[in-house]
Amino acid sequence: MTNVVLLSLILLQQDPNAVARERMVQRHLVERGIKDPRVLDAFRTVPRHLFVPPADRRLAYEDESLPIGEGQTITPVYDVAFMTEALAPKATDKVFEVGTGSGYQGSILSRLVKDVYSVEIHEPLGKRAAEVIKGLGYTNLHTRVGDGYAGWPEAAPFDAVIVTCSPSAVPPPLVEQLKEGGRMVIPIGDRFRQTLYLMEKRDGKLVTVKSLRPTLFVPMTGKAQEPKKP
Repeated sequence: MTNVVLLSLILLQQDPNAVARERMVQRHLVERGIKDPRVLDAFRTVPRHLFVPPADRRLAYEDESLPIGEGQTITPVYDVAFMTEALAPKATDKVFEVGTGSGYQGSILSRLVKDVYSVEIHEPLGKRAAEVIKGLGYTNLHTRVGDGYAGWPEAAPFDAVIVTCSPSAVPPPLVEQLKEGGRMVIPIGDRFRQTLYLMEKRDGKLVTVKSLRPTLFVPMTGKAQEPKKP
């Protein structure tokens, strides 16, 4: 029996999904260029199957977008990893997330930073995510139901902000609540044409560090969709 096979058997005994997660990490992350070892270890740890409906759990460790209710989806694994690595999370960071969704992205970040504050506009999703997170014991991941456009003023300022839905422009409160020198990863665009950006706050203003890639997220709702005042 090879060492690899023995390790797989041990992992299966400890956690039936550990081998599937390791395969996911190798096939969908490492082979596609994700390099940060801390990020890869987080994906090996967080049980993605708990964040999707039971009917789709057989697909939990594939690189797929899966429905989670309220017209929303859990983001494909590679996209979560790509955004996480681009954010360059540090162990001392306090991060704000717009769009808790299933809770998976926030849970990944919670393994990498000091604290995560996450807001979800759809109450059923926010409540379900909070239950899963509580069950996992991720006490540094704080969630609430509300409009992420407004940020989380009481917890600000943040070292980093990650947005998992697409506004047509960066919400001003998120810029205000980001620390000087802080990073933001955000998709911007209309429903079917979006670009993922890495931005940084410099001299009080948000500047684009890098245009990362075309992408496709659900639109940011709430105040982001209100008509602009003339």
